[in-house]
Amino acid sequence: ASWRTLVFGRWPVSGPPPHFEGLADYERRLEALVATGVIADRGQFYWQARLSDRYPTVEVRCPDVQIRADDAVMFAGIVRALVATAIAEEKAGARLSVTPPELLQLANWHAARHGLNGTLLDPLGRPHSSGDVLYALLDHITPALEEAGDLRAVSALVHRLLQNGTAADSQRHALAEGGLPGLIDLLTGAAPSD
Repeated sequence: ASWRTLVFGRWPVSGPPPHFEGLADYERRLEALVATGVIADRGQFYWQARLSDRYPTVEVRCPDVQIRADDAVMFAGIVRALVATAIAEEKAGARLSVTPPELLQLANWHAARHGLNGTLLDPLGRPHSSGDVLYALLDHITPALEEAGDLRAVSALVHRLLQNGTAADSQRHALAEGGLPGLIDLLTGAAPSD
């Protein structure tokens, strides 16, 4: 999560999405919200994850734009594996655990505020080191990562992220060391981001 997600909280429909019983429930509830007239159309649903109206994809909007292409690849691999894991679990008849919305909101705020510098909350709301939480996530989605051929690359990129910090860390460092010109160099590729 990024601080941007908290800024998006100003919109009428934002934050972690609610639990839906299925596609019909999702569609019915979206149409009901649009019918209120408070929002103009489905493009104004600023949930951190939603189905795309244009493509057969899930849009995930909680991180900032990645400044490194391989960070975007890592994130896309994780999202794809999460979706594939959820589909496989549903097909296997696994019982879906629903995290309470207040815990999702709390965990989201905590992650946006602190990033990977400290603890993250696990799905039960218990604080753990960010590395432990990310490695538990990787363990959970390993079968899907393996099936897609992404396990090695995504695991290496997550490890690098934990070792070297996030793009936000790099940007703060570049600004502190080189001022605005240093930050611009980082963002335009004129300076290394590690």
